[in-house]
Amino acid sequence: MLVQKYKDMLSGKSVIRQLSEFATARGQEIGYENVFDYSLGNPSVPVPQDLTFTIIYYATMDTQLAHGYSPSLGITSVREAVAASLEKRFGLPYRKEHIFMASGAAGALAHAFRLVTEPGDEILTFAPFFPEYHPYVDLTGAVLKVVPPDTENFQINFEKFREMLSKKVMAVLINTPNNPSGVVYSEETLQKLADILREKSSEYGHDIYLISDEPYREIVFDGAVAPCVSRYYDNTIMCYSFSKALSLPGERIGYVAVNPNCKDAEVMINMCGQISRGIGHNCPPSLFQLVTARMLDQTADLSVYETNRNILYSELINLGFTCVKPGGTFYIFPKALEEDAKVFCEKALKYDLILVPGDTFGAPGYFRMAYCIDTEKVERSLEALRRFVKEQYS
Repeated sequence: MLVQKYKDMLSGKSVIRQLSEFATARGQEIGYENVFDYSLGNPSVPVPQDLTFTIIYYATMDTQLAHGYSPSLGITSVREAVAASLEKRFGLPYRKEHIFMASGAAGALAHAFRLVTEPGDEILTFAPFFPEYHPYVDLTGAVLKVVPPDTENFQINFEKFREMLSKKVMAVLINTPNNPSGVVYSEETLQKLADILREKSSEYGHDIYLISDEPYREIVFDGAVAPCVSRYYDNTIMCYSFSKALSLPGERIGYVAVNPNCKDAEVMINMCGQISRGIGHNCPPSLFQLVTARMLDQTADLSVYETNRNILYSELINLGFTCVKPGGTFYIFPKALEEDAKVFCEKALKYDLILVPGDTFGAPGYFRMAYCIDTEKVERSLEALRRFVKEQYS
């Protein structure tokens, strides 16, 4: 007998993936260069040249090390390198005992949720949020609950957060810089969040963990630096992926880093090794553990995304859209020109503009554009965007 809950999920496939598949099919008809596909957050800039050389080096120099199984917690030298990099950047005393190598941010989150929740426990996150958080959390037996957005600036809606922060909440999940809004949580926001979590942990008599999903940490604009979440709250579990900064999404490599000041931090990392036995996220690729350890201080050319942001934000504002200016990532999240963003995005398809409605992100009435595409294509898309607005909403 097939498991019904997974059969039921077949009718609720990812809207983002469905639109991406539509764009691919449309591209076969008219040429993909003529489809302005803003659906999928797939990094578009090349990997750094040093990364390619490093892959070749490890792939040819030591077959056993590069292609064999890694230890359950990750290759020791890699964990040491990650810890040293985090200590240097953020001033916290990370050691290898605080690092678990994982198969991307999704694998890191899969471990983090199981570290601190049991079936029936609650995790809170903040809209707008990455829609896949629901299956990530709900299939563990825990329950994801979503705090409504503060649409003025897409920082945290603290009034609603306090209302929802009950004794059943064991963890709070944040994503900054944020997918889909592009907003970077401010130091003020993070400090206030940490203060509330300390207050409620004391009141409820149990630790409330902060799970920080950070795949876009290096993609910030205007010379800014994203504040390090772990510096504000001891019970922070950092979940990182190299996918976005190094343009490596297909290699599925990242890590869990438990704040060294967190009680039982080393025990938690050892627990990750046991969790991996049951969920199949064990031993991420040895080759890319080694490669990324040599690339910790490098990124791809991320300036392209800032250029694209500037072009789109300026045009959207000129066309009359309401939009919070992204501080990072490669997403922008404007308010649609009619109440139903699904209808708005369906109309856009007639102009070969592939836009994602904000309903599944927890923000109906908004839409997401993933501008990780060539700048030349962004510029060509503006005429289609203008025609769409003029003909449908003049």
